[in-house]
Amino acid sequence: MITKRYFIAATAAASVLAMHAPAWAEAWPARPITFIVPFPAGGGTDAFARPLAAQLDQQLGQRIIIENRGGAGGTVGASAASKAKPDGYTFFVGAAHHAIAPALYPKLDYSIETDFIPIAVVAQPPQVIVVHPGKVQAKTVAELVDFAKKNPEKLNYASAGNGTTHHLAGELFQLSTGTKLTHVPYRGAGPALQDTVAGQVDILFDGLGSSAAQIQSGALRALAVASPTRSEAVPDVPTAKEAGLDGYEVSTWYALWAPKGTPPEIVARMRTEVDKALKSPAIDAAWKKNGSPIPSLSGDAFGRFVTAEVERWGKVVKDAQVKLE
Repeated sequence: MITKRYFIAATAAASVLAMHAPAWAEAWPARPITFIVPFPAGGGTDAFARPLAAQLDQQLGQRIIIENRGGAGGTVGASAASKAKPDGYTFFVGAAHHAIAPALYPKLDYSIETDFIPIAVVAQPPQVIVVHPGKVQAKTVAELVDFAKKNPEKLNYASAGNGTTHHLAGELFQLSTGTKLTHVPYRGAGPALQDTVAGQVDILFDGLGSSAAQIQSGALRALAVASPTRSEAVPDVPTAKEAGLDGYEVSTWYALWAPKGTPPEIVARMRTEVDKALKSPAIDAAWKKNGSPIPSLSGDAFGRFVTAEVERWGKVVKDAQVKLE
């Protein structure tokens, strides 16, 4: 009888412990995972988030759901992700824009540095200067600058929104060339790209990841890539320096974070899986097509990189006197 009573008590205790066990104690992942992408579909963030999600689907054996939440230069989606339940089933796919946002949105209800756990940088494509071939006759940066100087504010340029790298790349271009363009902010790189291809706007300072296919098809004319070397994705396009814009180097980056409080075991597993995914043939091929090298920056080193980027872009915003429109 003592043995039986002991067995019953032990079983009951085990049941209570199981009921109160943390979510990550189960085999993770036990259900689909959501990646919050803070821009509409079709932009640079999307161009890298979706292939990565597809590769992780295979590795983890669970579906990765992309949830696009655009608005306010990517800060709407970032805010939502920062408040998500930290149970390992929601992650945030952000970008360089989120290191710029603190300088432009002083009342953000989240901190990219303290409300998220850095997983890894997943892509680092350069920016590219593209124009609509039917609306803009310039075939070189020099011709574009010449026309812009003779016609102040006549040319407009699209961006993924106020405070994005697209926006600041345009501001930096104007500072570097002494030109004046009209800024047209969109709710993401996807809509900005669509309207540039449609001829609604003249110029786009875009991440190569979202515009490479349009350049390759001839829908857009690329004048320069803002990187030290030419891109394999568009090898005929000169660097900004080759095009006469010495010192004009702008790249963007895309990265994965977990909400603060996500169990360390899950964070470590996701870092391992992302590292594995970035070494896969499928990702290598997709990244080459989109003009991005495979990065190697994760964990604490990635966190320090974000802090440095916040400081760097804060100075650019101040020097260019960028204001929200």
